[in-house]
Amino acid sequence: MDNFKKLSKSKAKKSSDANAPVIDYQSKLAEHGLTREQVIATERKLAKFANTMDSLVRVPFTKQGMGADAALSTIPLAGDLAGLALTSYAFVLGRQLGVPAHKMTPAVRLALIDMVVGIVPGIGTLLDIFIRPSRKTLGIVHEHLHNEYGITETMHMDRPFLHQSLEHKQRSRLGAFWHNPIIAWLYLHIPDLLGLIVIVVVGWGLWAVISWLVSLFGKVTGFG
Repeated sequence: MDNFKKLSKSKAKKSSDANAPVIDYQSKLAEHGLTREQVIATERKLAKFANTMDSLVRVPFTKQGMGADAALSTIPLAGDLAGLALTSYAFVLGRQLGVPAHKMTPAVRLALIDMVVGIVPGIGTLLDIFIRPSRKTLGIVHEHLHNEYGITETMHMDRPFLHQSLEHKQRSRLGAFWHNPIIAWLYLHIPDLLGLIVIVVVGWGLWAVISWLVSLFGKVTGFG
């Protein structure tokens, strides 16, 4: 009986999917005078900006880090106002991609909170690492592009600078080499790999120093 119910649900789901209206993404793009390539290029531009503002330096294999926004917040008031002004560029790019103004409201609200909190010396700079309005804008824009234009790719926004560089390399005479999935993945994750190497080296260095200090302490005190 259970198997029969599961089979019935499965058939019903397939039937529902089959009857779902087919979305004409090309027509939606045309309504806004856009092409798929233009949308990806503009979103990549937004991702570059978001990375610069909120996660220029980040923890390897994560999106958490800090950028120009946190640096600007170290300048009382003027830096926070400058950060808000710069963040508005992300909103402009979102609007160029056809994102309705009301969808941008959470990001605008976060940008204002970021400015107010940033005024507090020390604490404001620390909180800037976690309050990231530009990346919030990028998330809102990408969700809109996914729903409205059927764009599901994320690599151009995850690694915008390297993605553009890789794209140029793939159009060169050695394009076949750079199109290799393994080579492309390694190239796009160069910052993560370098960061991981730095962490390992620093960790090993700290372990070596601590071991030496423990050994020295043992020799001096006789507890070794």
